[in-house]
Amino acid sequence: MANNTSLGSAKEGKNDEFYTQYSDIEAEMNAYVEFNPDVFRDKTILLPCDDPEWSNFTKYFASNFERFGLKKLISTSYAKGAGNKQITIFELESPIFDQDKHETHGKLFTLTRDTNGSGRIDTDDIEFNGYLEGDGDFRSIEVTALRDEADIIITNPPFSLFHDFMDWVAEGKKQFIIIGNINAIKYREIFPRIVKNEIWVGVHFNLTMEFIMSEDYELKGKAFVDSEGKKHGFVPGVTWFTNIDHGTRHEMLALDTRAHNLKFNKILKSRLTEKFGVSDYPMYSNYDAMEVPLTECIPSDYDGIMGVPITFLGKYNPEQFELLGMTGDVDWANNECSFFIPPSIDIQKKCKTINKTWRVQKVYVNDENGLPLIPIYDRLFIKRKGAK
Repeated sequence: MANNTSLGSAKEGKNDEFYTQYSDIEAEMNAYVEFNPDVFRDKTILLPCDDPEWSNFTKYFASNFERFGLKKLISTSYAKGAGNKQITIFELESPIFDQDKHETHGKLFTLTRDTNGSGRIDTDDIEFNGYLEGDGDFRSIEVTALRDEADIIITNPPFSLFHDFMDWVAEGKKQFIIIGNINAIKYREIFPRIVKNEIWVGVHFNLTMEFIMSEDYELKGKAFVDSEGKKHGFVPGVTWFTNIDHGTRHEMLALDTRAHNLKFNKILKSRLTEKFGVSDYPMYSNYDAMEVPLTECIPSDYDGIMGVPITFLGKYNPEQFELLGMTGDVDWANNECSFFIPPSIDIQKKCKTINKTWRVQKVYVNDENGLPLIPIYDRLFIKRKGAK
């Protein structure tokens, strides 16, 4: 991880304008089209903060406008974004080009028709429709009006504004395909909607992705400059979030029995022995649930509640499993979780004295002294559908 760009540091420094590569967009979108060939047909797609000169989202959907049967493509740019430092050819060749407004105002681009008589609609037909009244911030009245016009919102928003962006999308009740970080799963604004199946992860989940970075990006680790002078960096934990269906979401996870996992899975046996000093799946101290350290080791014959890594979401099929909740939320644990069994106040005080970071809403397994002091990473609570 040390060789990768950190989303956390990007958020702190607001160095979070990462430009998605065409191939990564294509790979994700193909999955939706394969599942439903008409997923984009007759739809208006909004690409907020996606300058056509920089944004591969605009280039991709413009190139596939006819193939997808799109109704309209709308792109807006943000005046304070790194991409705005360069004037797009669409803007420069327009009779309404204004150098002063270029530096302070957002821009509006649309694609609806064959403007050059080539017989097809593609990137050459993108139209510069003029300058926005404001700087192009997605929260502005005018960009929000474009959101309301659109059917689907697709983009890679600044990671530091992911909270705000998702709230903005939800407010508009729109379909979306958006890039974020795997840690967004734990956000209070996101996880309850995942439980309700209002949001799910895309086809490509928890990846280290290569992005084109802004000019002021500081090269480090494996980052490099390509032959065109563009900076590239690698970002871990990248995850697509969506509310549009795809085939991966309906794939059944192959499961083996508890006994077979314990007998034949060497990684599982090693984890149980080294971490807990046991040879069987342990139960948690403060939740009536069983620890499953690996998604591949979810037993097919266990009917109770299980705690699994958050990476399980990449394999989550709502037809196979019920998602119940997640560790770390004290309000949910106290008020909604029927299987939360907090230790006594005296035990809690003792644990906090021994471990300053101990929190009752996290998940633990008892140590050799019978105290809930063996910490577990964040866990999702699940149950097999149809389990008794």
